[in-house]
Amino acid sequence: MEINPNSHQPTGSTSPTSTLGNIQRPGEYLRQIRIAQKKELEEIANVLNMPVKTLTALEQDDYKSLPEATFIKGYYRAYAKCLNADASAIIQRFDEIYANDTGLKANHALSNSPIKTMGKLSGSKSVRNRKWLKRIAILAVVALLAWLAVMAVQKWTSGQKDETDIPKINNSDVEILPMGNTVATSGDQLVLNFSRPTSVHIVDATGKVLATGRQASTLTLSGESPFQIRLDDATAVTLNLNQEQIPLSPYTVNGKAEFRLSR
Repeated sequence: MEINPNSHQPTGSTSPTSTLGNIQRPGEYLRQIRIAQKKELEEIANVLNMPVKTLTALEQDDYKSLPEATFIKGYYRAYAKCLNADASAIIQRFDEIYANDTGLKANHALSNSPIKTMGKLSGSKSVRNRKWLKRIAILAVVALLAWLAVMAVQKWTSGQKDETDIPKINNSDVEILPMGNTVATSGDQLVLNFSRPTSVHIVDATGKVLATGRQASTLTLSGESPFQIRLDDATAVTLNLNQEQIPLSPYTVNGKAEFRLSR
């Protein structure tokens, strides 16, 4: 049989009384019930998720080794509930003897408790960790939204800049020579198709300027070959000589083409 040195009850009996005695201490009362129920201290500690040294201090009514009175009452209630004991009577007796044992009121917080941290539940650390993880997740979401907003603004600004960079076509920039829009009845025939506006300059073998300036519509020209041709944007032009398509890539450097063309 276990012996509690702080007990004021005789230890000759192996079964506790049904109620807390007038001079019996709360911890000793719970210890006797536990022994009568043939439960080990470690078993109770596992059920309550409480350190064995805390339960030992409770059974020995060693209040100076425990945290403040509020926690002690909570421990007593949990312990009593585990043993199906009367928790209200235990708390009442604790309030009566706590001041005598410690010199403090039962609602006073001990400032020099040597095991203050014993009052914390084992899950408190995990709760704090979850709170920190939640805060970090919120910060990450805010940072992501801010980054997306910055990227959207940059994309919109870039689109606005691209629109301003597109040259506006002014009809006054296009110069079409009258002879260039008639289908030739003699000589060699040039046909130029444009996918976008660009500047051209075409002179035939006689030195006659067939077309010059910016052009965006189909040109049909006639003259004597060889032709001296300059295209500021060769990738925008399709060229045919006497109904035969002429590839421009061999004459194109940095997008521009300048070459002589003959039959």
